[in-house]
Amino acid sequence: MVEMTFTVAPGVVGAREAAGSELADAHAAAAYISDSCLRDGPLGRVGLELEAHCFDLAQPLRRPDWARLRHVIDALPPLPGGSRVTVEPGGAVELSGPPRDGAPAAIAAMAADRAVLRDAFATAGLGLVLLGADPLRPARRVNPAARYQAMEAFFAATGTATPGAAMMTSTASVQINLDAGPRHRWAERVRLAHALGPTMVAIAANSPLLHGRFTGWRSARQRIWSELDEARCGPVLGSAGSADPAGDWARYALRAPVMLVRGASGTAEPVTTRVPLADWADGRVPLGDRRPTENDLDYHLTTLFPPVRPRRWLEIRYLDSVPDPLWPALAFTLVTLLDDPAAADIAAEATEPVATAWDRAARVGLTDRRLHASALRCVTAAAERAPAELAESMRRLVCSVEQGRCPADDFADRVIRDGIASAVIQMARGEL
Repeated sequence: MVEMTFTVAPGVVGAREAAGSELADAHAAAAYISDSCLRDGPLGRVGLELEAHCFDLAQPLRRPDWARLRHVIDALPPLPGGSRVTVEPGGAVELSGPPRDGAPAAIAAMAADRAVLRDAFATAGLGLVLLGADPLRPARRVNPAARYQAMEAFFAATGTATPGAAMMTSTASVQINLDAGPRHRWAERVRLAHALGPTMVAIAANSPLLHGRFTGWRSARQRIWSELDEARCGPVLGSAGSADPAGDWARYALRAPVMLVRGASGTAEPVTTRVPLADWADGRVPLGDRRPTENDLDYHLTTLFPPVRPRRWLEIRYLDSVPDPLWPALAFTLVTLLDDPAAADIAAEATEPVATAWDRAARVGLTDRRLHASALRCVTAAAERAPAELAESMRRLVCSVEQGRCPADDFADRVIRDGIASAVIQMARGEL
């Protein structure tokens, strides 16, 4: 976590930096990664990132083009909560908030920024829809950034073009960034962040459709990620008893194939054969006729997408984007279950039977008896600790979980009643 924001821009670094001192071997690379991946310190700061699919309210099947998106964003006033606005490859719009002291402050700031952004886009005839996956349009990239062009080429060359395109252009999430905490608690904290994953995936599942069709999954977003390379997108955590999350991350990064390198001009160049980072670092495959530098390692780490990613802080990446009445409670629940010691103990016990049930959670959500039991204990523990300003959002979330429903069930009901396009436009206009 940096001083003013959790967000580290993954921009391409210039050729001079990329050509810095080369690392001696994979051991040196592992040492660099493990030494820099988590920061020792107190708990308490929370950063939120919220992605929303952007729809043309008059033509919902058409993706707004890059120029139109930039026109709206460039005209925005400074946002009251200090969020940065970026555009995902498929035109989804992301708010990335700076860290705040505690979940309530981070939620309030994000809600204020979301309101300003939503109004600005509505004035331009555009709607920002909080769903885990685009239910209507085929995958298509609109962001022209060189990094995304190179990612497309990598996915095509490695046989994952379809899920890669869907991941880049058709998914959206709520991301929660938390302090790593004191070093002696890192292993326990990372284990719990992973163990909570399936339960929170089931609670937040909000993507029953993709590209105009029901998928049979409550979270098509999670299914898409599961179809990508496990070495790049699977959970980091090694054995259940691992006491070395920094070492786990280094080993994960070394096994993962290199996706992009920087060319002489500083642009992103795809690696079109499978080259684990360890092979590059040990000189078995000298990409760019050299071994990697520390800057290359930093760039490689931005191309790894596990559900929990160490970036000096912990990046929780497994939640579908959910509607405005629910995301505040969802964010508060996850933060509370990780940062409040008593709630963390409850969560650790509740999630133990389902700690690895990622696919089941994404497919059936809270209709699974054990996931439902875990979810109910977890949201109840969070609700007991919620401040007054989050009481209504927490009430809605608890009620939904008690009924064994996730947001995907509500959206599916609306689609069946009104059709996909109408359901999307209703959400874009705030008709919840």
